[in-house]
Formats: sequence, C-alpha cells, structure tokens
Amino acid sequence: MKNFVSICLIMSLSPVACSQNKVNEKEMPVKSSEETVQKMSKTDEEWRAALTSEEYQILRQKGTERPYSGEFDKHFNDGTYTCAGCGTVLFSSDEKFDAGCGWPSFSDAAEGKVNTNQDVSLGMMRIEITCANCGGHLGHVFDDGPTETKQRYCVNSVSLGFTPDGEVDKNEDRKEK
Repeated sequence: MKNFVSICLIMSLSPVACSQNKVNEKEMPVKSSEETVQKMSKTDEEWRAALTSEEYQILRQKGTERPYSGEFDKHFNDGTYTCAGCGTVLFSSDEKFDAGCGWPSFSDAAEGKVNTNQDVSLGMMRIEITCANCGGHLGHVFDDGPTETKQRYCVNSVSLGFTPDGEVDKNEDRKEK
C-alpha cells in the first residue's frame, strides 16, 4: 500500500517538476558564436581575493544592486561595457538605452559573450544572464525592450566595467591569459 501511495504521489508531482524546467523559446534569447569562449576557472577564495565585497556578492552570489544606485544607469558615453569579473567585452554603448528601470539596459549583447539560464528564484520565472567566460551573474533579460530586438538586458552596474572608445581596456589585468 505504501508503494502504491508513493507511486501515485511521484506521478502526480512529475508534471509540476517538468513544467518548472520549461521556458518559452521566445523568452530565451539564444546567442551563438563561431568562436568558443574559454571558461575561467577560479576557486571561491580566488574570486573573493580578486573582487570587492560588492562585486563578489553580485557576480558570484547572484545579488542585485539597489535600483538607480549604479554607476552606469544614466551613463551614455561611447565605448564598451565589460565583465567586472574577467574583463570580457559584453555590451556596446550602441545597444544601451534608458529603460527607466534603475539599471543599465541594453538591447543586445556581444555575440557569444552572454549566457542565459532559467531563474525561478524569489517565486518568479526569469531569464538570468551570466558572463560566458567567467560565469559571473550580470542580471536578467526580458522581452519587453523598445528596440527591434524586443530585448532588455537589465544589468547590475557592479557587474560591469567600461572602456571608452579609443582607450585600452582597464580590466585587462582581470583577464586570464
């Protein structure tokens, strides 16, 4: 009898478990790249030593900065936005727009440099974006953008570095050779 009840319980919960793993294809932007991005491999201790406590909390522990508090929310200079963890170029200033949400927003990412993952934390279903090189948490992507891509990459400023056009990447020392 116990086995019968256990089997019934497992069968009744199976559709729920499967449905949590499904994501609308339209909601998940898929980036493909001709080149293969090498994954950085650092221990937790190495990340703690390399990042500020705020960078660590957001990039490695998937935190979120307060809206309207980030350095790059209202930043519209020409250049490239890089991963604060590893220096990988993630976004172009050409793709940046003011979404009025309190975080830097971009209509697209550099090809193959940003990964997407289903995020069902906090009782919501969202698409998390991470750096394809180091796995650092950047923010989330939504399909409510005002541009032709219809995407809004909503990114924590703390997850980003910025290199103005014509200057050398300031995060070069964070890149793993």
